[in-house]
Amino acid sequence: MSFTRYPKYKDSGVEWLGKVPEHWVTPPLYLRYASDLGKMLDTSRINGDHLTKYLRNVDVQWGAINFDELPEMDIEQSEFPRYTIKSGDLLVCEGGEVGRTAIVPTFVGVIGFQKALHRLRALSHDEHPVFMFHCLRWAAEHGVFDVSGVSTIAHLTGEQLRKYRFPKPSGNEQAAIATFLDREAAKIDALVTVQLQLMDLLKEKRQAVISHAVTKGINPDVPMKPSGVEWLGDVPEHWRVVQLGRVTISRCDGPFGSGLKSEHYTDSGVRVIRLQNIRREGFSGSDEAFIDTEYYELELNGHDVVSGDVLISGLGDDKNTVGRACVAPVGIEPAMVKADCFRFRLDITQALPEFVATALSSSSAYDAGILSSGSTRSRIPLTVMATRKIAAPPLEEQVQIAAFVKAEAAKFDALTAEAKRAVDLLQERRTALISAAVTGQIDVRSYAERKAA
Repeated sequence: MSFTRYPKYKDSGVEWLGKVPEHWVTPPLYLRYASDLGKMLDTSRINGDHLTKYLRNVDVQWGAINFDELPEMDIEQSEFPRYTIKSGDLLVCEGGEVGRTAIVPTFVGVIGFQKALHRLRALSHDEHPVFMFHCLRWAAEHGVFDVSGVSTIAHLTGEQLRKYRFPKPSGNEQAAIATFLDREAAKIDALVTVQLQLMDLLKEKRQAVISHAVTKGINPDVPMKPSGVEWLGDVPEHWRVVQLGRVTISRCDGPFGSGLKSEHYTDSGVRVIRLQNIRREGFSGSDEAFIDTEYYELELNGHDVVSGDVLISGLGDDKNTVGRACVAPVGIEPAMVKADCFRFRLDITQALPEFVATALSSSSAYDAGILSSGSTRSRIPLTVMATRKIAAPPLEEQVQIAAFVKAEAAKFDALTAEAKRAVDLLQERRTALISAAVTGQIDVRSYAERKAA
């Protein structure tokens, strides 16, 4: 899709905006929209008949507002015009992700907004809130809102917001641009959704293929037998089902209590392996932490990790299951585990670390359900972790299965990466299209009219 430019351009007078179409103007926001900051919460008046539901900063996301289970605050009826919202208002976040904006949809009821939000209300029918929404999003994504030096916490004051100048075509042209962008953005978002769904399917398929390989093997014709373990079901007849501790020569947890605190961390020394390093897809080395070598040798010896050790998470949640495992990579030494991170050193005459780690990750969701404790986060202690069961083929077959899993995982990862690249390109296209349209670098009026007809 290609677009023409406007016939003539002029300097907008706004440094970050550059040139705009000749017939556009760029007045300050206060000449176009009334800006009000929400009401401060009075914790001494949070009961009684005068309470009204209100929106917070967290309830406003890009292009969407959460109206579910809103808290209540004191807003008297006389204050409704100032501190309540109506359809078509723009809500702009003062802090957090500064400038994050959404348009209030049609709804029934009276809802207020807290001090962390700016309410923009058009001063004339010549303003189109959807067009301004796209302008504000473009400005936020391009770092236009300068909040440096205002305070230690970034926030966009009402005085700052009112002074910003944005492009202002005529009302009809704003509507045409907004209609075009909504339609084209919806098309791109639909394509992004397809790619994200594909990524989810690839992830599920990847896990299923790997789980089948480490529990059933890669030979579909091998005779099977009952494993005696509910989640395992039947396993190859020549496999054995063993507890993790039976194929382990040593194991340890990280130090608890005052043994390892934040003040012990240094820029180099002994690598500290933490929960975020233990991923079911493999060891993640991006988040590094170290402690002083001398302190480790004097106080923490015995929590050591060497390459080939199996690392297991003793703590988890819905997104990162307790019991997930990976193998410590080559060159990790000197290293140690932190609290809630377990190190199992296997008897390599019986068990291949890569096979065991994959098997443990595959069963982590099930094991978390029957072995863990805790309400918000699941925990499995070291002694219980050692009782987890795996289906173990002969060592030579473990090597074959591990190689198969590595190859299959690489195929799925390549497909996932391709889908991720497609998402990135689509999102870049979306951003570029919005930027070009709201700044007048492309003329979409005839295209919008043609499509509308």
